[in-house]
Amino acid sequence: MNILEIQLQNCFGIGKLDHKFEFGQLATNSFLIYAPNGTMKTSFAKTLDLIAKNDTKSMPCDKVYNNRATSHNISADGNSIDIASILVVNAEDNNYDSSNKISSFIASKELKKKYDDIYSELETQKSEYIKKLKQISQSTDCETEFINTYSQSPKDTFYELLLTTSKILSPKPATYNFRYNDIFDKKGNVKKFLDKNQKLLSDYVTKYDELLKKSKFFKSSANSFGTYQANELLKSTEDNSYFDAGHKFTLSDNAEIKSTGELKQLLQKEITSIVNDEKLKKSFDQVDKAIGANAEMRSFKSAVEKDNLLLVELDKYDDFRKKVWLNYISALSKETNELSKFYGSKKIELEKIIIEAKKEFVIWEEIIKTFNERFYVPFEIKLVNQEDVVLKEETANLEFDYKDPNDTPVRKDKNSLLSVLSKGEQRAFYILHLLFEVESRVQLNQKTLLILDDIADSFDYKNKYAIIEYIKELHQSTVFKLLILTHNFDFYRTVAKRLRLDRDRRCILMTLRNDAREISLVQGGYLNDIFSHFKNNLAKPKIFVSIIPLVRNLIEYIEGQSSQKYVELTSCLHLKTDTNRLKCSDILSLIHSSFPTTANRSITFGAKPIKDFTFETADAIEQESSLDEILLENKIALSIAIRLKAEEYMLSKIPNSSTLVITANQTSELLTHFKAINSDKNILTVLERVNLMTPENIHVNAFMFEPLIDISIFHLVQLYKKVKLLT
Repeated sequence: MNILEIQLQNCFGIGKLDHKFEFGQLATNSFLIYAPNGTMKTSFAKTLDLIAKNDTKSMPCDKVYNNRATSHNISADGNSIDIASILVVNAEDNNYDSSNKISSFIASKELKKKYDDIYSELETQKSEYIKKLKQISQSTDCETEFINTYSQSPKDTFYELLLTTSKILSPKPATYNFRYNDIFDKKGNVKKFLDKNQKLLSDYVTKYDELLKKSKFFKSSANSFGTYQANELLKSTEDNSYFDAGHKFTLSDNAEIKSTGELKQLLQKEITSIVNDEKLKKSFDQVDKAIGANAEMRSFKSAVEKDNLLLVELDKYDDFRKKVWLNYISALSKETNELSKFYGSKKIELEKIIIEAKKEFVIWEEIIKTFNERFYVPFEIKLVNQEDVVLKEETANLEFDYKDPNDTPVRKDKNSLLSVLSKGEQRAFYILHLLFEVESRVQLNQKTLLILDDIADSFDYKNKYAIIEYIKELHQSTVFKLLILTHNFDFYRTVAKRLRLDRDRRCILMTLRNDAREISLVQGGYLNDIFSHFKNNLAKPKIFVSIIPLVRNLIEYIEGQSSQKYVELTSCLHLKTDTNRLKCSDILSLIHSSFPTTANRSITFGAKPIKDFTFETADAIEQESSLDEILLENKIALSIAIRLKAEEYMLSKIPNSSTLVITANQTSELLTHFKAINSDKNILTVLERVNLMTPENIHVNAFMFEPLIDISIFHLVQLYKKVKLLT
């Protein structure tokens, strides 16, 4: 990606943007873009993010003026960019989650291939097995139902449970006339019903047991012989060979059974006698009526009406469910044994692969280590399902040990952790997911356009420098091209220096926006000490006026506010009794005496009064046809002139203004006095704007560049014009 061209029109707050990023020509992997609040940063990042996601229901548009045509074109080296290569990272996006990328960190793909080959064979056999199991059970999800029935641990797999259960198969399995989910429904309604109506069910089972005791065939005791045992007996003798060999059954009343037919006839007679017992039927009717009150249990109602004695089995619901599944898989004993045996033969090999898989997390562990070491947050990250991530491509299960110096760490999941973190700590957490996403793209060698949207905003300084160091590593990578967006001037300057972008400032940009919302990206500046630049260019009128507040601040720090130099410089910024007598030469002499390195600097306008010269300079800025919107000296000089004009106007209107004693916040104090005598809303609006816009632009220090750069030069020009019109 040597040339990236981005053309946007009516995309959120961007009216128009057309810019080429010449990565190749400038031999850089990164462009740094300073974008004051409200110009384009959020709209730009959001637009590219939506383009990357390619959701037809949510594409860039003008949210306010729906009738405006929207267009967006992004090309790389003359061709439409692959949207999969665009990645936008916003540290405020709490939905951003790249845990699913961790499976791409595996150093050895051969290991996964071995695992996949084994499981491919297993899955083929299992698929055929499940088809047959479904025919028998009529269950909608045999595998899940079977696992849920026998599982005692989240790690229990279908194969493990089948292997265990295959050792206790029934040689002559029972068959059932109901559909599995009619009794064991997915929503658990039957179980809830049985729990709720336990007394009705117990009454039925009690009456059933009483009838067994009275039966000459069945028996209810510690060694109960009921319908189930009788049916098992019938199965074992159904070929009549037992009776053909001369054997017979003698019942408790000395009656003899000499054939399978006699046994079957007796069994049916006894069961019919029990089921048709009036007391038992009455008890069943009570259960049946309760079932009928629940519309979601029609299938269950139908099943128990066909076979009343199901209620006896359901008295122990979970045991019956296990019995049912055991009979299902016993009916497929051949297939069950074959699949279990095959899995058993592969199990040791799989366990060896899993042990090796855990060793494969070198990259993952490095990312965890990097985050834990670099970022100052009250938690450490843990991964609890490494082998599943590697071998089953499951999403990483991240957990976090929340640390308190005075207590033992507490294990938290993502949601509970985020609820106790500060805003800055939450953003650090989201940076973790950037690390996952980025590393996965490195592993895949996926060339990527990475847009970082104020990624360090709200960080404390320790974490801010940690993320800058990481950005530096990305900048040095051959996989990524970076567009780094920020509205934080300190971050802007620090990134420029750490990434050494200041060697060729063409890859450092500042954003301009006109009234038509057209965005221009121009070469950025102000990366170094502005005071040195101003000292070396005192002969330029704008800079001469603009250096005054800088020198005043420095003298305030060195000599204090009582210094005569400080007082005289204050008279250049506010209308004082001596303002009109001060000439530019006086100010130059003051600068020379305070900063000897400027002794050889001269000016051609020394005879001019500083107040008049300030107005003259501001007038010249106002008249410029192609006004540089970035230059600090334009904004500082205009701001000083605006305030002087405003104070001059107010002093001319306030009665006995010469007697006023104001020691601080002069413009605000004058405005208070002026409001007491003038209520003209138009005039007050202008003066209020002066009071709001100018102070931060005049009191300049190393940390106050943002208000100067963020404010529009055109707003200052318009305000200057309005102040001059006050009469």
